[in-house]
Amino acid sequence: MEKSTVATNRKAYHEFHILETYEAGMELKGSEVKSIREGKASLKESYVVVRGGEIWLIGAHIAAYSHTGFEGHEPVRDRRLLMHKKEIKRIGSKLAEKGLTAVPTKLYFKKGWLKIEVGLAKGKKLHDKRETKKKRDMERDIQRALNDNR
Repeated sequence: MEKSTVATNRKAYHEFHILETYEAGMELKGSEVKSIREGKASLKESYVVVRGGEIWLIGAHIAAYSHTGFEGHEPVRDRRLLMHKKEIKRIGSKLAEKGLTAVPTKLYFKKGWLKIEVGLAKGKKLHDKRETKKKRDMERDIQRALNDNR
């Protein structure tokens, strides 16, 4: 199964513990798809909400397509995500729990179709962030030491 990642939300992994992930399609305009294929998409400040039985991506930035005339698209707009009703209800009920939020973690093409990975997340405390950074630094040092011995 061929996957080509277009954008990742590294900030989400820094700010949150990702508990579960779901895959969703996205309702887009043609110029948005072409712009994403050029790699001009950002998930940095975006989040996901359940509204009226539908699931929406809020705050994602997709730059204007380079070859579009005057009828382009708005770079930052609410975009509807495409999921099964059962999954939307499950996510909606989990978001109602205290302290959980839904954040997009990855934007990728799968068999030619654009997909977005939505993660159910719980916020990290400051000491958790420090611990994660310390662990990452130690792993990097170990890797460096192993590479130097070769």
